[in-house]
Amino acid sequence: MRTYEQLFIVNTAAPEADVDALLEQLSGIIKASGGNLDKTDKWGVRKLAYRVNRQTEGFYILLSFSCAAQTVRELERRLRVADLVMKFITVRLDERMKRVVKRQKRREKRLARKPQLTAPAAPAGLPGAPPPSPGAVPGAPAPGVPAPAADAAAPVEAAVEAPVEAAVEAAPAPASTTEAGEN
Repeated sequence: MRTYEQLFIVNTAAPEADVDALLEQLSGIIKASGGNLDKTDKWGVRKLAYRVNRQTEGFYILLSFSCAAQTVRELERRLRVADLVMKFITVRLDERMKRVVKRQKRREKRLARKPQLTAPAAPAGLPGAPPPSPGAVPGAPAPGVPAPAADAAAPVEAAVEAPVEAAVEAAPAPASTTEAGEN
């Protein structure tokens, strides 16, 4: 037996007694064929996405059941000829479950083929220092450690500017245009 869900929309003008009679008829068909009705949910009146049979609202009912394929055909035939049913849809759930199980097996198989990655040996750090985080960049300050003070940055700037000044002093002075014009 397969598992199905059937959602159908009943006209809101239909009396409650007629809706209950339809549900009893459908559950009788399921049980007579050897199936079982798992759940009956009356969702109530809801607005339709578009007009159906000049109606803008409908009474939604959801059935969850397990039965043979012939029984589903009979249920759909009965819903098709019932005047108070505006629309219905039947979905086979076990097919979806098959796909989910198949996908899980494929994942497990793929994971079994992949070599298990082991963590590299931790480098010897300073005693009492926390171990480096896995995403840490070598040479970068560790999280939670204060940034270096501004005084520490001054020698770096001076070292960068010193070669520039030396290069300027060593460069030959440009010839002035007045000297070239006098000759």
